[in-house]
Amino acid sequence: MKFTFEDLVKVTDAVVLQCQNSSGLFTISTDSRNIDSNNVYLPLKGEKFDGHNFIKDALEKGARGYFTSDKNIKLGDAKFVLYVENTLEAYLKLALFYKEKIKPITIAITGSSGKTTTKEMMASVMAQDYKIHKSPLNHNNEVGLCQTMLSMPEDTEILILEMGMRGLGEIELLSKFSKPDIAVIANTGTAHIGRLGSEKNIAKAKCEISKYLHPEGLLIAHDTDLIRKTNEYKGKTLYVGLDSTDLKDIKLYSNSSEFSYKGHDYKLNVEGMHNIQNSLFVINAGLKVGISPEDIAKGLEQYKPIEKRWEVSDIAGYKIINDSYNSNPESLKAAVSTFISTQSGPKLLVLGDMLELGKNEKNYHKEIGEFLNGFDTQNVRLLTVGDLAKYIAKTYKGESVQFKENHDAAKYILENISAGTTMLFKASRSMKFEDIIKELDNQ
Repeated sequence: MKFTFEDLVKVTDAVVLQCQNSSGLFTISTDSRNIDSNNVYLPLKGEKFDGHNFIKDALEKGARGYFTSDKNIKLGDAKFVLYVENTLEAYLKLALFYKEKIKPITIAITGSSGKTTTKEMMASVMAQDYKIHKSPLNHNNEVGLCQTMLSMPEDTEILILEMGMRGLGEIELLSKFSKPDIAVIANTGTAHIGRLGSEKNIAKAKCEISKYLHPEGLLIAHDTDLIRKTNEYKGKTLYVGLDSTDLKDIKLYSNSSEFSYKGHDYKLNVEGMHNIQNSLFVINAGLKVGISPEDIAKGLEQYKPIEKRWEVSDIAGYKIINDSYNSNPESLKAAVSTFISTQSGPKLLVLGDMLELGKNEKNYHKEIGEFLNGFDTQNVRLLTVGDLAKYIAKTYKGESVQFKENHDAAKYILENISAGTTMLFKASRSMKFEDIIKELDNQ
């Protein structure tokens, strides 16, 4: 998106501190390392950095002007300088200005788990009938929202936004500056409970997505008592769950799922009840924007899991299912349930620490071991990595081994696990389970 100088001032309510030359059109850059003469530098502040420290670098690389939230800053050799109280808010205002100029149908998606999968399924379905633009991976905070919206092609018809959060008020802010037409709450679990303190607060945070949802829009939410009690949206709401009378004829295979919903048949080339749940949000959103059930079915069948989300590969004689992008109690239970019930032959669960679970983190891990005991685990071995994951093994009644380091886990697998074994890798992202898989691949 290119802005005039007048746009920059008016949209952000900026005060002009300096103006020598304001002609031309400008794009926004928040990265001083990537600047050209058409850029306006917008310095952001974070917990450990302040973009204001790089204004000089941006000017030296050709930036025409810059924003600042420091009225006393030395202006330097800039063609223009614009003062705003908060540079992040200015960035959000500019992104919303562009979105409202393009006017795409905007779909916002959040959830304790499953939001990225739902976003990717949504994109696959919506692309059947519309020109779409979606959040790239990891672009689910305020900065990512702005980058996503400002990179949107002018012919975009549907904008699909993933919204994450680290605390109360964050999703409300994302909703305020995106003004969605359709909102999806995939679920509310215990992810980030260490920050928010309770599942009730997590539900409250997720339900913020509807604060600026269009009054005549649609909220599609996971059908739980907690979400029903927390939701304050007054417009049309669909509560979607696996116990729906519209959901029939479910068939789960080792690499696919089939089901009937509202009288139409669908297929996913990925297994698991949790993925069927995610697809129900997508089906209802597709119907809302006028996509036929046949095209919805085509889009769902074309969906492919992205990296580290139920990514299946054959490595070193093993079948590897890499679902290690992230982990929390709900997503882990869904993953191991799908894994045990759909995979044949000898199986190995490689489970790592689930992080950000607060003071009850040990108990959450112990609950996973107890959950596993509810299955027939005769052919299921457990390998844990990390100081917390060992508590899964403490309550698991089957065969298990525990390690602290990824390298030791990889070494054990290569020396003790027979070829033909199917393995599920699941842990919080910072456990870097991809390192174990790389060692197996390089053996």
